[in-house]
Parts: sequence; structure tokens; C-alpha cells
Amino acid sequence: MTEIFVIGHRNPDTDAICSAIGYAEFKRRTGMPEAVAARCGDTNERIDFVLNTFGVPSPRFIADVSPKVRDVMQPEVLSVPPDATAAEALGLMDEHDIRVLPVLDLKGKCRGLLSLFKLSKFLFPAANRLVDSRRVLSSLDNLAKTLGGKLLTGHETEREEDLILMIGAMKLESFAERLKRYQPEKLVVVVGDRMDIQHLAINAGVRVLIVTGGMAVEPHILEASQQNRVSLITSPHDSSTTASLCRSAVAIRHMLNEEFLSFREDAHLNAVRAEAASSGFAAFPVTDEEGRTVGVLSKADFLKPVERKLILVDHNELSQAVQGADEVEILEIIDHHRLGSMTTQQPILFRNEPVGSTSTIVADCFFRHGVELPKPIAGLLLAGLVSDTLNLTSPTTTARDSEILARLEKIAEINAREFTEKLFASGSLLTLKPAPQAITTDAKEYRENGATFSVAQIEEVGFYQFWKRKDELLAALEDYRHGRNYFFSALLVTNVTTQQSLMLLAGHKKFVDRIDYPEPEPGVFELSNVVSRKKQLLPYLTHCLQRMKSGN
Repeated sequence: MTEIFVIGHRNPDTDAICSAIGYAEFKRRTGMPEAVAARCGDTNERIDFVLNTFGVPSPRFIADVSPKVRDVMQPEVLSVPPDATAAEALGLMDEHDIRVLPVLDLKGKCRGLLSLFKLSKFLFPAANRLVDSRRVLSSLDNLAKTLGGKLLTGHETEREEDLILMIGAMKLESFAERLKRYQPEKLVVVVGDRMDIQHLAINAGVRVLIVTGGMAVEPHILEASQQNRVSLITSPHDSSTTASLCRSAVAIRHMLNEEFLSFREDAHLNAVRAEAASSGFAAFPVTDEEGRTVGVLSKADFLKPVERKLILVDHNELSQAVQGADEVEILEIIDHHRLGSMTTQQPILFRNEPVGSTSTIVADCFFRHGVELPKPIAGLLLAGLVSDTLNLTSPTTTARDSEILARLEKIAEINAREFTEKLFASGSLLTLKPAPQAITTDAKEYRENGATFSVAQIEEVGFYQFWKRKDELLAALEDYRHGRNYFFSALLVTNVTTQQSLMLLAGHKKFVDRIDYPEPEPGVFELSNVVSRKKQLLPYLTHCLQRMKSGN
């Protein structure tokens, strides 16, 4: 089944979550029922406030969309237990046209593989090992079951034994001479309606007498077998077929290959491809985290297409996308940020507009195409819009944002100004989160002029908590930068009531020295009238980076 995930960037903010839910709803209403809203990062208190306000569940969490073994394996496991007979295994393999069967114990764990080659080698031994063709390794119960016959008399029928097959198709004298060569308790005698041989075998005390051709057994033969403790089975087949089937009554644990290669269901397909291709195995059991077999992978399965596709919202750079996005098909991108360096293998729908939020674009899709916009979805899109534009006060705000917000207010029956106040009061990251989490909750990675760096933003009501925790925030930011090997890491803390920001910056001194905003304390800069990461801070930082590279 095809999966189409509508998903925002890592460390999602309110706009990324709300636009993903909204656009998935739009796609389902316009002919894409497989569209599912997803997220590749945790929600925060403000996002949870929005979702709870409008009664909408959180999008499905997807940490990695890379093709996994589970995506191409055969999930219906055809298997046999170790005590199944070769005849049962052959029947299953013939019915489903397969060459390898996993052998599973009662807990679902693989004990080995049974191949058609191994079966045929056992049942049809080479010419120099014809003695093996007369070996019957089985219990009497399995013999009767394999033959589709009846066990008329039996003694210790569950015990597995290593027996010798003898067919009574010769003169009585010759058969009598042949009997003397073997221990009678080791013999399986297969015979038709020749009562003289039946009597001789029973009197000799053979282990089991098999009467073929569906022949009725005479009462005196049955009585003699009971008296001599000779087990007696009737077979509906002729003697030749019966003899062949006796060999296949063996339990498959005697012929399975206990050396095999298995893969975890969550293993990356690309990571196991070479190992599977270079191995001599034709099939590979697939296990879950508890070691239970949940599928079978064949070499041909690696050629299957993975039916997972993406629609990216609120970003267009792979460095910000869910892990594995470069390994699956991207159908669309809906965004309002600068263009990154992403490439696709085929043309896609790419809608990128210079508006204040992706939620604005998604709402416009409903309006432009005349698609009914449910009240809860309208509320979510309103939340995404006012969150990203600080209720139309951010410099990223456009007339289109204002127009769309007015229409969303009517549908959602929400006052945007009052809702914005509740939204930003709903959760202070600097109050609720440890410093390492606070500085990365809305962090985005960028690559520019040969440097990789991160920029995060936190919206707060006032700077009290910032100054209270400034030292630990700066230390956490430096640890984050060092751990990711970034050229620099910046954190923009914006006071939504005054439209002012403070920036923490950790990085190489030659870059930090390029920042010409006031620096009241080391590593802390005052950015008057800067509230937008996208439109104000990011262009400034990349300009400083370019100046540093050029030596100006």
C-alpha cells in the first residue's frame, strides 16, 4: 500500500505541524486518500496547546523514511516446525511455488532453512549412496500420516526410529533369505496382497508391515500382528509409491540448514543489500526486536519499489528534512522560505511563496480550489499563521497573510489577537525545558559559502527567563555546535510583546567578531527590531559569513 506522508522539518514549530495537518486534509479532499500528516520531531507545549484547542490529534511520528527491510519483505511467513515431515514441507513448497522454507520453533524463532535442493538430495540420494534410499528415519505415526494410511495396530508409534525399507516383491524363498540379513525390529516391509510374505514378515517380528494398494487386511493377519507386536499400516498407494513416500516421512529437523543469514525488519535496505547479494543464500528470515520471524526476504525483493512518498511543507532543504528523504520520491514541496539546494529525479509541484507562513499557502489552496475547509483545520491554519507572523507584526507579513487570516477567523470563529496572546503564554521553553532542549527545539541547519551552521528561535513574553539562564544556554549552545561540528550556532530569543530580540552566538572567533550589533555581554547581542529568523537574521548571518570568507 502506498504511503504519502505530508511532513514538516525537523524540530517542528507550530506552522510546520499545522500546515502538515492542513495540507494532508486538502490532499485527501482532492483525490489523494493516502495522504497522512506526519512529523519528524517532538511537539512542544505551544503545539500541544493548539492541537488540544481544536481537538486534532498530533501527526504520526516518523523518524526515518529510508527504505527498510520491512518495506519489501514478504510479510506472510510460510513456515514449518522442526517436527514437520519432508512430505508436508514439499507439499507447502509445491503449493506456493517456493524453494526455501524457514523452520520456526513455537516462539516463532528461526531454527534453520529448508531448501528444495536439500530435500531432493535427501530423498533422491546419489548413485554411490543407494543404501540411503532404503533408510526410513521416522516415527510410525508420521509414516501413517505421510502415506495417508491407517495404523491398524501399533506399538510405541510416537518414537522416532532409524529403520530399513524392504519391499516384498520377490519369491517367498528369496524374501526369507533377505530377511536373515537384517535385524527384524529395524525393518519396514512394504507388500501388496501377498499373504505368504505378510505371514513371514509378521512371524519374523519386523517393526512394521505396510500393506499397499488399499487392500483389506485379513483378520488372521491382523490377529497375528497383534500377537507378535508387529505394527501394521495400510496404504492407499501402490508399493512403489508407498516406498517413495516412506522416505519423506522424515522430520525436517534432520535436514535443515542451521547456518543462515537473517536481517532485522528495521534495517536499512541499502545497508544490507551488498551483504545479501554476496551471500550464497536465496532467502533471509526477517526478525523483529525480540528475534521472532516476521517476514522473509529474497534477493528478488530488493528490486521492489518502495511505496513511500513525501510531500514536504515549511521547508525545502534536505538538511532540515526527515532522515531518508533523499532515498524516497518527493511529490510536492509547499514552502515560504528561501530556496535550498534540493534536487529531485523528476519534475514536482513546488509552490514557494514570499508570505509569512506555510499555513497561509495551505489555506489559500482550500480557498482557491473551492474545497470545504473544516472548522478545526481552519483553527490550526490560523494558529500556524499567527505563530509565524507574530499575529501579522513580523516583517515577513504580507497583505496576503492579512487577507487569509481574516477569512480563517470567520471559519474558525476565533479572534486572532486573543488567541495569539493565549498561544504565546501557553508554554515558555526557557521555563519548561532544560537548556540543551530549549536551544534545539526549533533549530534549523543551513549550508552557505562552504560552512554548515544552525539557527534556532524561541518566542517569549519578556526576557526575564533568558537573563536568568543565559550562562547555561550559552554553554549548551557551544556544546551543541561542537557536537555537530558547526561553524557557528545561533539562538534568537524574541520578545513577542516588544518585537525585540536577543541573540546568543557560539562559533569561531573570526566569525563572531563580524557581528556588529551591540554586545552587552560576551556572546549576547541586542538585535533591535529583528524578529524574523528567515527574513532578517539569516540574511544578516550569511552576509557576515560572506564578508569573513572574502576578508572584508
